[in-house]
Amino acid sequence: MDRSSRQPGDVFAGEARGELSSRAVRALWWGSAGLVLAVPGTAVLVAGAERGWRLFVAVALVLVQVCALRWQVRAPVAVLAVNAVTGIAVWALLPAVSLTGALLAAQVTLCVLSATGPRRTSVWALAAMCLPVPLAFWAGGGPTGVTVCLLAVVLAWTVGQWRRAQRARAAAELRRAVVEERARIAREVHDVVAHTLSVMVIQAGAADDVFAQCPDQARQALRAIETGARSALGELRLLLRAFGPEDMRDGEAGEQLEPGPSLARLDELADPVRATGMTVSVHREGAFDGLPAVVDLAAYRIVQEALTNTLRHAVGADEVGVCVTVEGECVKISVVDNGRTPQGRSDAAGAVVAAGRGLVGMRERARLVGGDLRAGPLPRGGFEVAARLPVERVS
Repeated sequence: MDRSSRQPGDVFAGEARGELSSRAVRALWWGSAGLVLAVPGTAVLVAGAERGWRLFVAVALVLVQVCALRWQVRAPVAVLAVNAVTGIAVWALLPAVSLTGALLAAQVTLCVLSATGPRRTSVWALAAMCLPVPLAFWAGGGPTGVTVCLLAVVLAWTVGQWRRAQRARAAAELRRAVVEERARIAREVHDVVAHTLSVMVIQAGAADDVFAQCPDQARQALRAIETGARSALGELRLLLRAFGPEDMRDGEAGEQLEPGPSLARLDELADPVRATGMTVSVHREGAFDGLPAVVDLAAYRIVQEALTNTLRHAVGADEVGVCVTVEGECVKISVVDNGRTPQGRSDAAGAVVAAGRGLVGMRERARLVGGDLRAGPLPRGGFEVAARLPVERVS
């Protein structure tokens, strides 16, 4: 299991700071570098074909811009300054290259800064990028050249702001999904604890009735009370760790969910999926008796949601395998289908929202019992949901 997989809370923090994944950073660099080489790079080669040393210096400056783009996410202000200065230098060496084209790398960096940096900083950067615009007029470009250059700068900043708003909406939707899932988990834990306490009350009454006549039977009831109390305390600890005082609400306290969700009922989850014509194999391994109720419930719900996601999102899937193993002090879950994986089922934060809230809920359930969950396409095809739920955390 990949313990480095990011949990929803980490995603929220990253979204708030404007962080991007390492894969997104690499893709952004390759894309922006290719754009700069294709547009101003080609323009420099054409305009400087007979300019001797000017061509070599301009090409070197374009390569500096491409290399600087590698750090545009980590240090966008510094990269913006470098790309703006080198862009103006390229334009000064080869006036045939338009100022707008020469500043393309700076405009790309401005877009990144607008999308990921503080808004105040991006506004100052926008103002700074507007300062060289009059140069287009003095170079003979006239009002048209000034307008094109100004529109290019403003458009780059606006695209960044649009992307920023889009990511903020995705983060808010993801956060709302987690809050709703936590409320559902709280209701289920309430039912589990209430049942445990009810059993303890009955056992205490029975122990009192037979205490004098059958002390051994009374001791057995007391041991059962101790076991139930430890289980209830562990489940309450999970609940209190997941929710602060401000998250507790009185509404829906009396609502009762369907009783008895448990790994012992996995076949009941598989039957409706088989009814759709899909082949479902269920494999169990290990001792399932004595699992803490909250871990048993979390594992059941993860399998349930994974099968639901297979029905909804696995294009062309006709087989799905469920494997649940109790190994040592943990429960391992694996749900694998053989369907094609549409773009919406990838494990990025925005795609999770696009595909629904299933992965969000599964991750949150695993996190609340101290476990982790990995979900994503397999190299050989298909999609896998794999979770590891430690048992000792709730004992």
